[in-house]
Amino acid sequence: MTDQVMEVLRRLRAGREAFAPGPALPVVDQVVATVLSQATSDVNSGRAFARLKDRFPVWEQVADAPPEEIADAIRCGGIAERKARRIQEILAAIEDREGAITLDRLDGLDDEAAESYLTSLPGVGPKTAACVLMFSMGRAAFPVDTHVHRVTTRLGWIPPGTSAAEAHRLLRPMVPPQVRHELHIALIRHGRTVCQARRPRCEECVLREVCAYGSDPANRRSAPPDATAARPRGRRTG
Repeated sequence: MTDQVMEVLRRLRAGREAFAPGPALPVVDQVVATVLSQATSDVNSGRAFARLKDRFPVWEQVADAPPEEIADAIRCGGIAERKARRIQEILAAIEDREGAITLDRLDGLDDEAAESYLTSLPGVGPKTAACVLMFSMGRAAFPVDTHVHRVTTRLGWIPPGTSAAEAHRLLRPMVPPQVRHELHIALIRHGRTVCQARRPRCEECVLREVCAYGSDPANRRSAPPDATAARPRGRRTG
């Protein structure tokens, strides 16, 4: 499987600049930023995070503010009331456990223990935890968002209908630790631009020859709905 993963990454790298990770946010900031990224674009979630921090410079202010003021600050990121409640629940849980709104002690935990702590916070699921581990802490996690889920399903790496939690469990050991960050970003980019949910552009896809879905002529004649859309809907937990 490692050879297949590296071949996919090699093809996605072609013609692009060498990968360089972006700047890391503090852990609490990344938790909140990931909550804000749900069900919206990167541009809108980035604006929501910037407006929240501009209005409430420290997390204690966010924790103590009326929920409607938090929702107003993050309105551009969508589903503002729900996200405001979730952010305040997370901050309250952290303050209750740590005595302050900080997650500095996660640095002293191994990956499994840090993930367990994060997923014990209200509404924090495996994707959010993996984003925090990878983006903030430089750990070898592998977040599976909707694009990664869709592309890896079509590649044949995970079975159709695999749940988000199970996808994290299956995909992480498939991907060599040293390329998890790069492949995560590359698959998201590919899912947004080529391997789209409703109309995947298989005829121009650099992965077509190594893709179970793209190499099937029947699929190229009629693009089906999103490969993950058939999963039963449940409570979203990040």
